[in-house]
Amino acid sequence: MSAERRDDILIAVALTRFSVQFEDADPELAEYAWQLAADRLFEYDVAPSEALGVLKNINI
Repeated sequence: MSAERRDDILIAVALTRFSVQFEDADPELAEYAWQLAADRLFEYDVAPSEALGVLKNINI
């Protein structure tokens, strides 16, 4: 997997987490972050199982 693809998956995960954490504080912004995450995953044809695999193999 390319570094760019891995980075895109991480960005999508970060946007998803942001949307969940700020859902009550700013629902409109949370929805926008959620949509950006979904669009990024759709654009790169990333399956949920692939995203999980990337997360399991990250060394942070």
